[in-house]
Amino acid sequence: MSAALRVTIGQHSDKGRKAINQDFHGACVPATRQLDTKGIAIALADGISSSAVAHVASAAAVRSFLEDYYATAQAWTVKKAAQRVLMATNSWLHAQTRSSPYRYDRDRGYVCTLSALVLKGCRAHLFHVGDSRIYRLRGQELEQLTQDHRVYVTREQSYLGRALGLDAHLDIDYLSLALEVGDVFLLATDGVYEYLDAATLIAALATGEDLDALAQQLVTAAFRRGSPDNLTLQLVRIEALPAQDAEAVRQQIAEWPLPPLLDTGRDFDGYRILRELHASARSHVYLAEDRDSGARLVLKIPPPSLRDDAAHLERLLLEEWIARRIDNPHVLKAAAQPRPHHFLYVTFEYLEGQSLRQWLLDHPRPPLETVRGIVEQIAKGLRAFHRLEMLHQDLRPDNVIIDAHGTVKIIDFGAVRVAGLLETAAPLAGEAILGTEQYTAPEYFLGENGSLRSDLYSLGVITYEMLSGRLPYGTAVPGARTPAAQRRLRYRSVLDEQREIPAWLDATLRKAVQPNPQLRYADVAEFVHDLRRPNAEFLRATRPALIERHPAAFWKGVSALLAVLIVLLLVGGHLRG
Repeated sequence: MSAALRVTIGQHSDKGRKAINQDFHGACVPATRQLDTKGIAIALADGISSSAVAHVASAAAVRSFLEDYYATAQAWTVKKAAQRVLMATNSWLHAQTRSSPYRYDRDRGYVCTLSALVLKGCRAHLFHVGDSRIYRLRGQELEQLTQDHRVYVTREQSYLGRALGLDAHLDIDYLSLALEVGDVFLLATDGVYEYLDAATLIAALATGEDLDALAQQLVTAAFRRGSPDNLTLQLVRIEALPAQDAEAVRQQIAEWPLPPLLDTGRDFDGYRILRELHASARSHVYLAEDRDSGARLVLKIPPPSLRDDAAHLERLLLEEWIARRIDNPHVLKAAAQPRPHHFLYVTFEYLEGQSLRQWLLDHPRPPLETVRGIVEQIAKGLRAFHRLEMLHQDLRPDNVIIDAHGTVKIIDFGAVRVAGLLETAAPLAGEAILGTEQYTAPEYFLGENGSLRSDLYSLGVITYEMLSGRLPYGTAVPGARTPAAQRRLRYRSVLDEQREIPAWLDATLRKAVQPNPQLRYADVAEFVHDLRRPNAEFLRATRPALIERHPAAFWKGVSALLAVLIVLLLVGGHLRG
C-alpha cells in the first residue's frame, strides 16, 4: 500500500446513430487534501430518449454532482454528502419540468439516469438511479453492482421506474465496497452494455493499458454490433491504496518533531509561554502569547508518557482539525495560524472564564431558569457537532466553559468521533471508552458504537447534576456491562423536599438518561424543548390528585357526598320507624 489513493481513468462517449448525444460523463481527482477527505468522484448520466431536453438534465446532474459534492462538509460521510447533492439536483430537475411545457408529461421533461462512484480511502461508494450500470472486474470475474430501475410491461415495452427528475421524491441505491489494487470499475449506458458481453469486456481489459483508448475501442465495438443509442463508457482502475496501519500514521506524525515540556517565560515556535493552565496524563496545556501580534491563545502538547502512542498523537492533531470546521459561538475555536508549525502541537482560542465544574461548586443550588439557560447553550454547541456527523463523546462539566460574558462553550475534542474520517481507513487501536465514565452513555460499556442519543445522555446527566448535586444512577453505570445489569439500573428521582422542581421535569430527565438509547429523546432539541415546556405525555403521567390540584373543590365534593349519605340514612331510619 502507498501513502495515497491512486487510480487510472479512461472514458469515451459518442452520439452513435442518434442525432445528438444525451449522455454526459465526468470525473474529478482532487488535490491531496481533498483526496484524503472527499476522495475521487466519477459520474455518468443518460438522458431519456423520449425527452428533447434530457441532455440538459444529464449534463446538470453530472456537473452538479462533481462540483457540489466537494463543497459539502469535510466531516460528513460520503453517503450523506452525495445523497444531499443528488436530492438537491433531483428537486431542481423536477422543478424545471413542472415549470416547462412538459409539466403534464414527465417522460418529456428534465429526466435522466445517474450512476456515480466515489473512491475514498480503501472503499468504493456507489450511488445509482435508473438503468445505466456500474460493474466491477476483479481478477477474471465481472460483477454487475447496480440494479436496473426499469419496469417491463411486455418483453418489448418498458419504462423507467426511477430516475433523476422523474418525481419530487428520490430513492437512491447505495452500496459500499472494500477496494483492492487491480480492481477495475466500469460505468456504462445501455447503448454499450447491451451490445458487449462479459467475455468481450474481460478480454479487452486484460490487454489494455491505455484506458482512454480502450474505452473508445469498446464503444466502437458496441456501435458496430448494432447499438442504436448513445454510447458512453468509463473505466477506473485502482493502482494504489493508502496505507491503513499505525506505522503509516507514525510516519506522517514524524514529519513534526515532538515539543519539549515548556516553562513559563520560554519562547517557543513564535510564542511566549505565559503559564501552565493544566497538566494531566493526556496533555499539557499552556497560556501563550503570539510574539508578533500579542494575541493570547491556548497551546496544547502531548505528555512525555504518550509520545510513542500514534493513536493519541493522531487524536491530538484531530482536535484542531475539528475546531477549524465547526463555526458556532458555543464551541471552542482553533487559534489563527500566523506561520507554519515546526513542532507537533495544537492551538485554540483563550477563554477568560471558569469551567462548569467550578461554577457548580460556586453555585450548588442554581435556579431552575439558570440551569435551563446553560443547558440550552450547551445543546446549541452539541447540535453543531451533530450537523457535521460528529459525536463529542466526552461531554462533562469539566469540558464546558462559561466565559466572562456568560457564553457557554464546549471544549476538549480528544474523544470526538468524526464519521467522515472513519471511512478513510481503519481506526487505530486506542482506549475502548474515551469519555469520562460517570457521564458516558451505558451503551459504550456494552461495546456498542455511540449515536446522537449517547451525547444526549451525557447532557441529561449534566442537567440532572446541576439540579440535584448527584448522578441519576449514582456510580452504578460503569459497572453495568451487560444488558441484564443495565436493566437493573434504577433511576433516582430528582425531586426532593429541598427544591421546587415540577414532577414533569423529573420525567423529562428520566427519559434523557434512559439506559436503553432507543427510549431516550431522538434529538437534543426535543430534550431542550421538554426541559422548558411540559410534555403532555408527562403531565398525564405526573398529574397530581384532585386534592392537590383543587383542594376546595375536593372538600366541597366530599361534603356534598356526606350530606347525601346523611339524608339517605335519615330517610332509611324514618321508614323503619
